[in-house]
Amino acid sequence: MPTITTLTLYPIKSCAGIDLPAATVTTTGLCHRHVHDREWMLVDSTGHFLSQRSHAVMALIFPVLQPDAMTVHAPDMPPLEIATAALAAGSLPTVTVRIWDDSVTAHDCGDLAAGWFSRVIGLPCRLVRFDPACRRLASKKWTRDSEAPTRFSDGFPMLLISQESLDDLNQKLQAQGRAALPMNRFRPNIVIDGVEAFEEDFAAVIRAGQTSLQPVKPCTRCPMPAIDQATGEYGPDPMDILMTYRANPRVDGGVTFGINTILLEGDGEILRVGQEIEVELAF
Repeated sequence: MPTITTLTLYPIKSCAGIDLPAATVTTTGLCHRHVHDREWMLVDSTGHFLSQRSHAVMALIFPVLQPDAMTVHAPDMPPLEIATAALAAGSLPTVTVRIWDDSVTAHDCGDLAAGWFSRVIGLPCRLVRFDPACRRLASKKWTRDSEAPTRFSDGFPMLLISQESLDDLNQKLQAQGRAALPMNRFRPNIVIDGVEAFEEDFAAVIRAGQTSLQPVKPCTRCPMPAIDQATGEYGPDPMDILMTYRANPRVDGGVTFGINTILLEGDGEILRVGQEIEVELAF
């Protein structure tokens, strides 16, 4: 049987992820200890989001979860503690921030956090937390008009990749004398094993116990897989290999790897590493 092999939560957009043995699945993505995927985000002085695409050092910002807080670590910096309890009304100022084409409300996390992250990134920035009163939806073009809420993800609640897809890429890289790449270069939330390479692209539904996930949109790849998540440095870049066989007509010829996924059933259910899944293909 195919199984779940990795569950990864990214509390702060574009910063390091946290691998978990189990995670709660919600309509907006994975959650653990009431901390949601991409619940926090860094923005510049204009309110526009920051990511590894232009600030690769963000890969070296590591969050660690405690019962009521998140401690953030970075090289040559003292740890920073961030409260994760639900926000009381008016406890933090509300600001408008920009992520891709969406303007959404968020809560500014204060000057102490802003100063810490500004030193790490090397430019003025602020940490913001998604406003739970705000509703940001994934593109209905891909969700078949279903309303799929998300927080600060690029566009969809979860990204799923099979181990076999990465193995296929690594075989091609190694055939050219290049090093294999780890899965964290592609920053999935869910990794599955026991299927054919790229079978996730053709799945109609993936079931895990009482949870039903629907793959909806192939993930168009940006330069981020070229960033070594352990060093925050560029190279090697797999894009030239991916371009030879992963151009996808569903996204106007863009290079895709992994599948964006929404929740159909099972809000609040627990997903576990090692859990068996069923993959129902769309044909």
